[in-house]
Amino acid sequence: MLITNLNLANYRSYTTLDLQLEGGVSIFVGKNGEGKTNIAESILYLTFLNSHRASGNTPLIKLGNQSAYIRAKVKYPEREILVELEINGEKANRAKVNQNPVRSQKEIFGIVQTIYFSPEDLDIVRGDPSERRRFIDQLLTLRSPRIAGVITDYERAVKQRNSLLKTRASNDALAPWDKQVADFGGQLIALRMAALVELKPLFNQIYKEISDTKPAEIIYKSSIENPSTDEKENTAKIMEKLINNRGAEIDRGLTLCGPHRDDLTLMLGDHLVKGYASHGESWSIALSLKLATYNLLKSDGLSPILILDDVFAELDEERREKLALIVQSAEQTIITVAVENDLPKSITGVKYLVKSGVVSKL
Repeated sequence: MLITNLNLANYRSYTTLDLQLEGGVSIFVGKNGEGKTNIAESILYLTFLNSHRASGNTPLIKLGNQSAYIRAKVKYPEREILVELEINGEKANRAKVNQNPVRSQKEIFGIVQTIYFSPEDLDIVRGDPSERRRFIDQLLTLRSPRIAGVITDYERAVKQRNSLLKTRASNDALAPWDKQVADFGGQLIALRMAALVELKPLFNQIYKEISDTKPAEIIYKSSIENPSTDEKENTAKIMEKLINNRGAEIDRGLTLCGPHRDDLTLMLGDHLVKGYASHGESWSIALSLKLATYNLLKSDGLSPILILDDVFAELDEERREKLALIVQSAEQTIITVAVENDLPKSITGVKYLVKSGVVSKL
């Protein structure tokens, strides 16, 4: 899969942008603040239907406009799909597939698949549990877009249940939301556990190749005891804890059990990575997680676009070369750099200069 045409209108710094892209490597060179990441972000928005840099849509819309537009022609081995998205600040986004309007933007989910790597990915290692939950849930939705619906249903149930807890609602009022939280939560935990079973060996192998000083490990830390790939078992355990925690939850107005409270524990030898690992080791963990994700998607028969946003400046030579090997195997890679010298010599491709919101081919 690759994007052959990317068109932006009123998106961030771009009034208009029309890019003809090829397979292989596309390298966008420019100083910080010139608009390189805006290009990467627009492709990522088509993948996850939200921005990794903003909590809402308003910052994505160029000042003075009501909407921003992303249009991409996506080429698969046997077909092409034209996907269009209108991003709105005050109302729901609107989308088209092959010029035909669809009922919801969710219907374009899965058309564009990307693995995105940036300096902010250190947050997966050093940040809050929400960063690690986002990482594993994005992996789930990349592999199976329908799972985005499970996550949305679960989050909606937790939100509604929390609202009722704040009003000190009766058991009868809470009962249907207990069931939804337990049902969707049990399913989501099972999906995460199953994904980790496949991700762990890939992660362990890649980390060993990058840094063989200490073994690295991923452990699922759950709010229920002994989580498993059996969603019915997980559901029963969540339901039991919801009932047992009722008093504490009403006092706090929060649902205290479920996948929204879970975490991925990253270990380096016998130590927690967070708070123990050096800067270089933290980068190795983050890089290994992303490359393991890429390899897992490849093993599924998928061919995601690889986006590397200003990462080479942060890596030492050994890690740069490891990443370069993956770049060479990808069907399409988008790279942004401030300085060309940060790129390994083994990486070549079509180069573009990004300056003052204008992109020109070099």
